Amino acid sequence: MREPGRSSSRAARAQAGWLFGLSLALRLLVVAFAARRFPPADDGTFYHAVAVRIAHGAGYTWAWPDGVVTYAAHYPVGYPALLSGAYALLGAGPPTAMLVNALLGGLLVVGAHSIALRFGSLGRARLVGLAIALHPTLLLYTAALMTEVAAAAVLLLLASYALFVRARPAGDASAWRLPLGLGGALLVLIRPQLLPMLPLLGAVAVAVPVDASARRQLGLRLRGATEVLLLALACCAPWTLRNCAKMDGCVFVSANGGWNLLIGTLPQGKGSFAPITGPTVPTECRNVFGEVGKDRCFGRAAARRIESAPVAWLTLAPLKLGQLFDHNAVASSYLQTSNPSLVNDRARTAISTLETLYSRFLLLGACVALLGAAPNKVGRGAAVGAALFTLTPWGYLAQLGVLGALLAQKPGPGRRPLAFMAASLLGLCVVTHVVFFGAPRYALVWLPWLGCLLALPRENGVNRRPSRVF
Repeated sequence: MREPGRSSSRAARAQAGWLFGLSLALRLLVVAFAARRFPPADDGTFYHAVAVRIAHGAGYTWAWPDGVVTYAAHYPVGYPALLSGAYALLGAGPPTAMLVNALLGGLLVVGAHSIALRFGSLGRARLVGLAIALHPTLLLYTAALMTEVAAAAVLLLLASYALFVRARPAGDASAWRLPLGLGGALLVLIRPQLLPMLPLLGAVAVAVPVDASARRQLGLRLRGATEVLLLALACCAPWTLRNCAKMDGCVFVSANGGWNLLIGTLPQGKGSFAPITGPTVPTECRNVFGEVGKDRCFGRAAARRIESAPVAWLTLAPLKLGQLFDHNAVASSYLQTSNPSLVNDRARTAISTLETLYSRFLLLGACVALLGAAPNKVGRGAAVGAALFTLTPWGYLAQLGVLGALLAQKPGPGRRPLAFMAASLLGLCVVTHVVFFGAPRYALVWLPWLGCLLALPRENGVNRRPSRVF
């Protein structure tokens, strides 16, 4: 892993500064155009309404049309809570939320640039930063009051910080891992399914003595993983206790896991979202009205459906992955839903074409980088296979090829940590959405990592520290 000297550190900070400024400026232009033209849409309508209530001191509650107010926890609390602070300071409205998104988008670019610097040259890091800063989906999605970019930014910053701690002199780094646990709690409150990433980041954030035995290395990494995970869980515990006290049952972060599991068993969704209404509502759940109770009821019904027809459920997996990775039209879809008169079908097609082409060429660049970094024939074969599918309708096969190429490097938290974190995240995305269901926006948390893969060191050993066992 590359360790820049003092002069190159100054150049790196300057480069990070102008990349952040560029990415923020571009996103502020989007905000200036979109602020009064694109109201909240899809799940953003709920996030905005909850953020307004939190900002006004009403907490995470929901006001029904008949005037009844109830406590809620259907969606994760992290993103609306984040917006509520800005709403309290700057005014509760979509323009304020978009400003928060613009800042998060700029920080996402900084995180990707910082990760790239750990493994490549300033030129390579600049390429990574520009690739993310100029991505049309990430740029236009600034107008969306949705959680994906927030989760992606927090995860990239945490990964960058984990690599920073790893590069410190060997010694007790427990105090240095505290921000990982605190930031990890925020990540979980924004997107709970990313919880498994926290112990992996904790294992990366360990400075292991060069002469440490394999057993000693393993022990240190397990300690780092445990510290980060336990701290994050402890920080999330007050919210869980709130749910236990205020809801009709205990729930860790949000009460929609059972919903999503049931949706993922419905063939009419073709691997993506399908509403649970009318005949799709399980009979035993129709008179269950509490959020937690209904979610649990849906979860039990989904488990029965899977148990009774496991093959039918498994055959939906390619469709789910196709929904996740084949269609890159994320921003265009949201913008049309928000303002169909401004973003008509023709405009949506133009934007979605730009989104898809940019994403696929970024994916192709990642495949080329993986080919150069591959240590064996299996990795090279997987990278070539992924590249062949990159510009086909079956983008999910290219992503599976990327996963195979990453795993072929036999990465670990100390041995090829970039490949380790990327493979862990991509594998987590694949497993999560095979179990539940897919949609293009859920892949946004993975999208910036394709840019980071451009910084993978070549297998000839240039710009890479000696590999460690773990």
